[in-house]
Amino acid sequence: MALSPTGEGYVAGNGVEGGSASELPIFNIERVQLQFTLSAEFAAAQVANNVLILALATGRILRIDLDNPADIDDIDLPKKASEIGLIARLFLDPSASHLIICTTSGENFYLHTQSRQPKALSKLKSIRIESIAWNPSLPTASTREILIGAADGNVYEAFIEPSTEFYRSQEKYLRSVFKVSEGPIVGLWVDIPENRSDVRRVLVASSERLYHFVGRVARHGSEGSNQLFSKFFESERPNIQSGPETAKSMPSVLAFSPEKESLSNIITEDRSFGWLTGSTIRYGNLLMSSDILTLGTKLIHGSKVFDGSTIPPSTSASGRKRPTKEPIRQLVLTEWHLLCFIDGRVVAINRLSSQIVFDQIILENGQKPLCLTSDPKKGTYWLFTAQEIFEIAVSDEDRDIWKIMLKEQRFDAALYYAKGSSQKDAVATASGDYLIRKGQFMEAANVYGKSSKAFEEVTLTLIDNDQHDALRKYLLVKLATYKKGSTMQRVMIASWLVELYMAKLNAIDDTINTKAELVENVDVADTNELLTKIQTEFRDFVNKNKSDLDQKTTYDIISSHAREEELLIYATAINDWNFVLSYWIQREKWSEALDVLKKQTEPSIFYKYSSVLMTHEPNQLVDILMRHTDLNPRNIVPALLNYAKEATVSLQQNQAVRYLLFSINQLGSTDTAIHNTLISIYASDSSTSEAALLSYLSSQSVNPPPCYDVDFALRLCIQHDRVESCVHIYTLMNQYPAAVALALKHDKIELASMVADKPAETNIALRRKLWLAVAKKVIGSQGTGSIKSAIQFLKRCDLLKIEDLIPFFPDFVVIDDFKDEICQALESYSRDIDRLKAEMDDSAATATSIKQDIQRLENRYAIVMPGERCRVCNLPLLSRQFFVFPSCQHAFHSDCLGRKVVEGSGLTIRNRIKELQVSIGRGTVGPKRDREVKELDQLVGKECILCNDYAIKLIDSPFVSDQDDQTEWDL
Repeated sequence: MALSPTGEGYVAGNGVEGGSASELPIFNIERVQLQFTLSAEFAAAQVANNVLILALATGRILRIDLDNPADIDDIDLPKKASEIGLIARLFLDPSASHLIICTTSGENFYLHTQSRQPKALSKLKSIRIESIAWNPSLPTASTREILIGAADGNVYEAFIEPSTEFYRSQEKYLRSVFKVSEGPIVGLWVDIPENRSDVRRVLVASSERLYHFVGRVARHGSEGSNQLFSKFFESERPNIQSGPETAKSMPSVLAFSPEKESLSNIITEDRSFGWLTGSTIRYGNLLMSSDILTLGTKLIHGSKVFDGSTIPPSTSASGRKRPTKEPIRQLVLTEWHLLCFIDGRVVAINRLSSQIVFDQIILENGQKPLCLTSDPKKGTYWLFTAQEIFEIAVSDEDRDIWKIMLKEQRFDAALYYAKGSSQKDAVATASGDYLIRKGQFMEAANVYGKSSKAFEEVTLTLIDNDQHDALRKYLLVKLATYKKGSTMQRVMIASWLVELYMAKLNAIDDTINTKAELVENVDVADTNELLTKIQTEFRDFVNKNKSDLDQKTTYDIISSHAREEELLIYATAINDWNFVLSYWIQREKWSEALDVLKKQTEPSIFYKYSSVLMTHEPNQLVDILMRHTDLNPRNIVPALLNYAKEATVSLQQNQAVRYLLFSINQLGSTDTAIHNTLISIYASDSSTSEAALLSYLSSQSVNPPPCYDVDFALRLCIQHDRVESCVHIYTLMNQYPAAVALALKHDKIELASMVADKPAETNIALRRKLWLAVAKKVIGSQGTGSIKSAIQFLKRCDLLKIEDLIPFFPDFVVIDDFKDEICQALESYSRDIDRLKAEMDDSAATATSIKQDIQRLENRYAIVMPGERCRVCNLPLLSRQFFVFPSCQHAFHSDCLGRKVVEGSGLTIRNRIKELQVSIGRGTVGPKRDREVKELDQLVGKECILCNDYAIKLIDSPFVSDQDDQTEWDL
């Protein structure tokens, strides 16, 4: 068996009010095709949470999951229909977890969603159930507290809990809590306003009256204890709405709209109710206000009434209208409409406008509907007959709500439900016109800004009414609606806004200055607050729309109003730091200028303003400069020189020196200009101390050359009488005589003596010359009275002797002053003569010994045996010219020895041996050939190749070479 959710459709011809022909109707009725054969007609039906419950006249119950129509549970009642009667009603809770089945004989059964066997409700036996109010918490394990309306006018509170025990009653308790005298309870409803667990709202509907109860119930902890509603109905007095007199014999229904998936704060967050009684439908919202004292009255007084007699008669197939004979029998609520079944047709009435938007004949003459119902969870709508099922599909139900809201001048709600730009624009335009008529110009400006109403019309209207604040608001909103590509429009509006802001600020300033009220009942304090607000608003506007402002135009507008502070705001927003810094510097606001400079990264800004800031805030400026290592210190030099020229602080506190040293030591600058600037500041300082200058000069190494210009430094030091520095530079230039002369000129003898020791040890002549100059100065400065102390000073040099110093002595010097020195000099000379004499004797003995060795060499010989072989080629030695070394007795052929010597000798000796061999080989005669032969013999026969360095070089050579007999060394 299967159930198809769609089938043959019925499309309304007048289904959409005010809709275009291309739009689908709001409601479309589709016959559901049954894929199984019915054994009997439908007796009752209910839909909840996408679960369809069908009761057949035979007593069978079909439970169908609409998400999977092929999945059908076939359930039978525990007794035959002949015993308990036919199924009359079904009551299914919104979660589809609990089902109550009522028969015509007053038998009632309960079926849980997880069970296939209905259980009899013994305590409810013989009670004809007409309506049930399910627990608003929608429990699934049990029903918890529910209200049951009976045909005799009683309202019962029950608690049904499924049980697997056969003899155990399903009802935990059952108790009558309320009774009406006018007939059956056709509808019940229970909910919890504002989720207050101790408060309940209960609607009880009969065919003649609607009772509305709101009040507190027993605490949540006592639920299930038979006390939740009993005291509630005893203590609370209901608000009662009576129906028409003709309602007694007419159908009566209490219906509620489905749950809303997305709720709107603009219209209502409440569900709706509809009470059909007689020929009228009273409907309204189930308000959820937490004020229980007034909530009861709001439901009735806020409701509307629709007269069912105004529904036009239906039209037969032949086109003739037939009078309506039957009243409205069924009522279902959608989110925005009332769905009624009347005279074989479904009629939809818009709850807001009371207009009929759908009217379609469904059943033929004589056919009766079984029920018209809705799924409270999924918001689907169904019409059942004894043989057929129809689904009433809803499409875009709120499409025309905006028109109704607009007609009622509920503009916020109309804008919420408007779809598409054209609808929203229509709402905005109408809303703006309405607000203008009411004099609410600010609100109108905000609305007009989002509409397509002519720009010039809106602006002229606001200007004519002298509403400049509203005009500013309108322009701001309008500016936000233009796309980035609309450059011209955005620039013009933004410029106009700047003009309006400046005029407003000037007006406020005038009010403050004159201490008059800007508007009535606003004092000066309020005016100051308004000024701050407008300035903040202008700052936010500039920061947000700076790309839409032309720089020159904006500067001109603000300047024309003499608004310097706003100029600063705009310049800051567009990062025009030149203007901002100039602004603060012109006003000598150095801390503000430095705050701006701290945020900069563009080097040109630092170069441009460093001079003036270095003069007034050198410490903080240097701190900032030292944080920016990307700057070129050369470009800061003019500011440093200007500062150093005016500064009266010591070198330790001099900020120019601090930055220069940072550039040299931390940044590793080798720029000559930086080093020359530092020397210039050091040299020109008013202090007589040269410690700082000398320390810097000493730190500059000679190799590589120093980074400063030596000639420039020397001129500065000479100009400012920096003698020690000059001496250092002369020394660095190897100009030792000039250095010594300058030091001696200024009587710095100690410095001169240090320089005299600077030349290299090998340049004794220069050192002696320098010390002689020092000696001359020392002796001359000591006079005739301290010659001895002068001589003691000069003993520091080992190059000067007493005879070198005598020419510098004055003419009338007593010899006693340096007698000891003369005696020491003579003794030294005597020792030197003795030493030289001993060396001469040693040299003569050595020469005699050498002559004797030469004579012995002339008589040296070696004996060569007849079988002696060459130590290189192993051939008989006497076969050709050979060499014999007497000391070791090794012998070699001349050519073999020469070849080996060539192999082991260096490049120079090798080339020379080859040259000599070539020259001798030409056959020349004479003294030249004799010399060449002698030289060749000396080169070749100088040493034995088996005993000299050549043999050591061959230590890693193998004993057996590839040319030797490999078996010779076999063991």
